[in-house]
Amino acid sequence: MRLVLVAGTTAVAAVEGISAAGAHPALMRHTPSADAEILVYGAPVAAPDGTTHPTPVSPEGCPTPAVMTRAAREVLGFDATVVDAGLAAPTGAPTVSLDAAPGRDVRDPEAVPDAHGIFERGRRLGRALPDDGPLLLGETIPGGTTTALGVLTALGHEVGVSSSLPENPLALKREVVAAGLDASDLEPGEAADDPLDAVRAVGDPVLAGVAGLAVGALDAGVEVVLAGGTQLVAAGAVVRGFSDAPLELATTSFVADSTPDLAAACSTLALDLTVTDPGFTDDHVATRHYRAGVGKEGVGMGGALALAAEHAALDDTRERIRLVYDRLLDGEGP
Repeated sequence: MRLVLVAGTTAVAAVEGISAAGAHPALMRHTPSADAEILVYGAPVAAPDGTTHPTPVSPEGCPTPAVMTRAAREVLGFDATVVDAGLAAPTGAPTVSLDAAPGRDVRDPEAVPDAHGIFERGRRLGRALPDDGPLLLGETIPGGTTTALGVLTALGHEVGVSSSLPENPLALKREVVAAGLDASDLEPGEAADDPLDAVRAVGDPVLAGVAGLAVGALDAGVEVVLAGGTQLVAAGAVVRGFSDAPLELATTSFVADSTPDLAAACSTLALDLTVTDPGFTDDHVATRHYRAGVGKEGVGMGGALALAAEHAALDDTRERIRLVYDRLLDGEGP
């Protein structure tokens, strides 16, 4: 089993109140870079420019879902590859680059001018990945549920999206998306026959990269699991413009319980839905915030926990989450 984490940024994350993927907005550009390091090494490390990223936490102190995915990786030992699809800050993790720039604000006329190029480079990479078992595809991009809503709306899917915040600012997201569609001269559903145009107009580079990787792997006959929440539903909607091969979405109960139309959306897109309840409790800060509705998903967490459940390793993974979190809190290196 291999987890490929597609990491990038979008200017949408700077919209006040739209994301909790960082203690404050100025740190959000570092979140995907640090997530990649935690997944690969177990802790943030010095990037090539000498920067050491802080461990990503929400304004309430909720730790990044990279903690959960790293814990599952330490228990299960699956391989991990990081794909740079528009990082705004260098990462110390080894990456494969899709030569993507950070995403623009969706309220600009073009959010991802090179959406087609990113998708095709991702497709080539997906075809070339080792066929050593099912491929888990995850993402890390602050603000990504808003761009996901933009793409789903442009494609004509009336689907809600989740949020890293306990109270989903859905009205704000819809306002941003409406402004983006207007700036791009698109009506809802107008891009139904051209999903990459939806990404170009109101998406983000990570969506283009995930979709391209998925299509390439499916072309090569590899089983693909979209490991994440509603952002990966949007990626699945893009994939369906190129492939009708079997495709799974593996997410957490935190996303499923807060997104009433998730099952219907997956059915519409022919995505097999797997929901994992990780059995978190309130007796440790690393899991307490998730039970309160913060975080919910990201960095392949849903897929990693589904894999842990499949191997009867959820108890071990929960214990390892505490160790990974405490290690990060103590500032210990990998």
